[in-house]
Amino acid sequence: MAGLSSLAAATSTSVGSPALNIAIFASFVVVTLVIVIKVASGKKTAEQYYTAAGAFTGRQNGIAIAGDYLSAASFLGIAGAIALQGYDGFLYSIGFLVAWLVALLLVAELMRNTGRFTMADVLSYRLKQRPVRIATATSVLAVSFFYLLAQMAGAGGLVSLLLGVSGETAQNLVIALVGTVMIAYVLIGGMKGTTWVQIIKAILLIAGTAVISVWTLAKYGFNFSALLQGAVDNSPKAGDALLAPGLKYGVSTTTKIDFISLSMALVLGTAGLPHVLQRFYTVPTSKQARKSVEWAIWLIGGFYLLTLVVGYGAAALVGPATITAAPGKANAAAPLLAYELGGSVLLGIISGIAFATILAVVAGLTITTSATFAHDLYKEVFKRGQTSGESEVKVARIASVVIGIVAIVGGMFAKDQNIAFLVALAFAVAASANLPTILYSLFWKGFNTRGALFSIYGGLISSIGLIIFSPVVSGKPVDPATGKSLSMIQGVDFSWFPLDNPGLVSIPLAFFLGWLGSVTSKEHNAQKYAEMEVRSLTGHGVAEAVNH
Repeated sequence: MAGLSSLAAATSTSVGSPALNIAIFASFVVVTLVIVIKVASGKKTAEQYYTAAGAFTGRQNGIAIAGDYLSAASFLGIAGAIALQGYDGFLYSIGFLVAWLVALLLVAELMRNTGRFTMADVLSYRLKQRPVRIATATSVLAVSFFYLLAQMAGAGGLVSLLLGVSGETAQNLVIALVGTVMIAYVLIGGMKGTTWVQIIKAILLIAGTAVISVWTLAKYGFNFSALLQGAVDNSPKAGDALLAPGLKYGVSTTTKIDFISLSMALVLGTAGLPHVLQRFYTVPTSKQARKSVEWAIWLIGGFYLLTLVVGYGAAALVGPATITAAPGKANAAAPLLAYELGGSVLLGIISGIAFATILAVVAGLTITTSATFAHDLYKEVFKRGQTSGESEVKVARIASVVIGIVAIVGGMFAKDQNIAFLVALAFAVAASANLPTILYSLFWKGFNTRGALFSIYGGLISSIGLIIFSPVVSGKPVDPATGKSLSMIQGVDFSWFPLDNPGLVSIPLAFFLGWLGSVTSKEHNAQKYAEMEVRSLTGHGVAEAVNH
């Protein structure tokens, strides 16, 4: 604690050795860029750029999925949430993990069996192509934007802490730097290069978190109960409430309802995340897709158990006062714990891993959104399928640059938010706008184009609209410690929706609208549904779809 006490007084104080931290960051960027260039050299077809031409095994893809899924929210945001909110913070981990069972049982194999590049390929297969592709592309871009906000916010807080930079301008420059490196990964490597970055990052992240967890437990004689007591003793405001449900989501009826809303978003959102769904196309068979998810569940489950130790360890050894005073606030809990345990060297290594986490995830998101622009909008909607693979890849590269710039600007506005919470908003939009349409398309023969448009646009507009008019954006009280409101926009209050997460309203509404649109339309293509059912269940026709 002594080494960190100055942070409680001044957020501009650097932690550890800025020179060492910069050296570790630079080393990781250089090494991974070399790997990306080596594995992804040569001219790329659209199939290679979007899905690496199905070149990865189930085990490799499972590790990459873990790398894609274990984002800055998992490592930085959840550790901070547990350190400050205890049991209620760990509920994020539980929700993120349980969500994979939905993805495995309902989506993974069936999506892979369609043999296409993007989520819009699946949703438009049995419906009218152009309107469904436009709707799906709009939804994908919205979900990806929220997810990118979270990663870029994490980058700003993390690197600001490590380099000792303070002030809006310095943190914004850091976010711009992260965005630039991310764009380079995508432009050079495509899906193949990005996947290898995610594999490397997943191994480093899980190993690094395991080291911190074992080291923390060793401080308490490998007695987890003693660690929990240490967290309680060092959190005078929370006390024993740190170990019980309700510290954040049990203080009022509204927060209890908000927790139900959050849980729905977390559990149902994963199966609708476009960058996760696209990973199922990087393996050659549906069996390998299923194996991918099995590997991902084991790796992700193990990691989330470790976050319990890291979060309570940060509460016990660092303390909530120091965490909330640091740049990045709750997001700084894990790096500060690393510094307390192993000084500048461990801090530099762990933070380098966290930096890698952010780069890998934003690269995966950028690949997905650029594929949506180039394949779904440019090729299928604007050019009506009449374009070459070369021009499609060129458009995808241009889109990557534009998306990177948008992510940089958005991250600058969201840098003080807890990133686990920002990701929960992305999950809410995915669960509202994407999942109902996916399930209806795969399992309901009466589903049609009007139902898809009602479901996608209804879920998208309701979820984003409720977020805009929620306390997340405006109206939260000012934090006495910082003098700032906990809302994104300061000094105004136009909130009327009481919940922080819209899932409780927007998800059921999207399912209802999908049903309503379908039953009020006479469109029904029994042959196309039969074709899709056979393809999704057996994989028959995948080769033709890929070649097409």
